[in-house]
Amino acid sequence: MSSFESDLEELQRRLGEGAIQRAYQAIIYTMSRLRGVFAAQQGERSVSGLYQGYFDMTYFALFPDELKRRDLKLAIVFNYSTFRFEVWLAARNRQVQRRYWELLRDAGYDQHLLIAPAAGRDAIVEAVLAEEFSLDDEKGLTTLVVEGVKAFERDMVEYLNRVE
Repeated sequence: MSSFESDLEELQRRLGEGAIQRAYQAIIYTMSRLRGVFAAQQGERSVSGLYQGYFDMTYFALFPDELKRRDLKLAIVFNYSTFRFEVWLAARNRQVQRRYWELLRDAGYDQHLLIAPAAGRDAIVEAVLAEEFSLDDEKGLTTLVVEGVKAFERDMVEYLNRVE
């Protein structure tokens, strides 16, 4: 039996139990709700649609004016491999990504994790928003994510204003 066949059989068995679907639905619901909170605060045009992903990440992007004018954005991410909520500084394209990574690297940026450009890597900077959380505590998780994103955005804009 091939590896794919074995993996598919395992997936079918686990899906038959129902827990994976319920957990995935809860994550998608939470991310959709968070997207709605940001859209209500910043306007629908400043928030992308929700990308559900392939069990790698689920995310949506924010386009704050101070970052957008630099061709940058924030990604609010549920990262399945680390099983946590993160915020990423990301760029419009790979060229902009490399330029800002080099700028931050050369300036000695060390507030959050600086990510070297590589295939399949979209973040320039990553920060953890929630590592231990309960999806049952919607209000607490929302506050944690919203406040974390605001602080990250403020820190990034202030830092970029100093080094550019």
